[in-house]
Amino acid sequence: MDRLMIVVVLTAVIHLINTLIYSVRPAGVITKRLATAYSLFNVIFLIAQTSNMLQAPLLGSIVDLTIKRGSEAAGRAVQYINTPGYQQELLVLDHEMRIILLGATLGTLVGVFFIPAFIGFFVRGIDLFDQVKSVPKMMGKILCSPLKVGKSLKGAVRIPNRQFFKQALTEKLTIPRKFLILNIVITGVYTTAVLSSMYACALYPDFRTTTAYLSGVINGIATILFATVVDPTAASITDQALRGERPEQDVRQMSFYLGITRLLGTVLAQIIFIPAAYIIQYVAKLIAQGGF
Repeated sequence: MDRLMIVVVLTAVIHLINTLIYSVRPAGVITKRLATAYSLFNVIFLIAQTSNMLQAPLLGSIVDLTIKRGSEAAGRAVQYINTPGYQQELLVLDHEMRIILLGATLGTLVGVFFIPAFIGFFVRGIDLFDQVKSVPKMMGKILCSPLKVGKSLKGAVRIPNRQFFKQALTEKLTIPRKFLILNIVITGVYTTAVLSSMYACALYPDFRTTTAYLSGVINGIATILFATVVDPTAASITDQALRGERPEQDVRQMSFYLGITRLLGTVLAQIIFIPAAYIIQYVAKLIAQGGF
């Protein structure tokens, strides 16, 4: 497996796990143990963190190789960025980045498909944790008695069919639409921030370190929007369900639509990828030239 495909697979895994987190709230409402549900999910989230640590240097190496090949193709040209050879390498990098974004979309799509199944999975996981009171003991029980655990999951974990998705998409929406729309925008920014920054590094290689660090600023803005609008609304709906003021179905619907809007956000990332890269390049030039 070449470097690009490894990055695509790691990206898909990261987005798959970040989509499955939407299974936690419904499972917490069903069991009335929301904190335990999030704690157990953190064990799985470590896989995403590990994938992210492996992805970052590989992604950086793809950009570095593009700059190296482009500068070599340009020969001794002073403004080598504008030479045909360098521009050709930028087109190749654009294509590679879009394949990585496609990996994010595919990982999210798989995650959306398995959200209903993972709700049942977490419900059983919480029940098992209540019996043993320890994550290491719970993992040991799963490893030592996989058949027994598998039988208990068989009735709870169900793979959704076409009828499920048809019903989910046609039933009346009982959750706020604005925070779903904002989730599309935030996911689009999150998904493309690092990739656009990496592409901007190739557009402005003399200050690539400055350019690369600007992704943190973009993600910071997206984090503020998520923490002030999306997450509090989702938490409020979940708390209302825990208090019996809303039906559990509302939380299930919310988790499904958050997954759908996250999927649309990864598609949006394809659209804003290049514009975001040029904005980052412009800001990096301002910083480099003392504009800030």
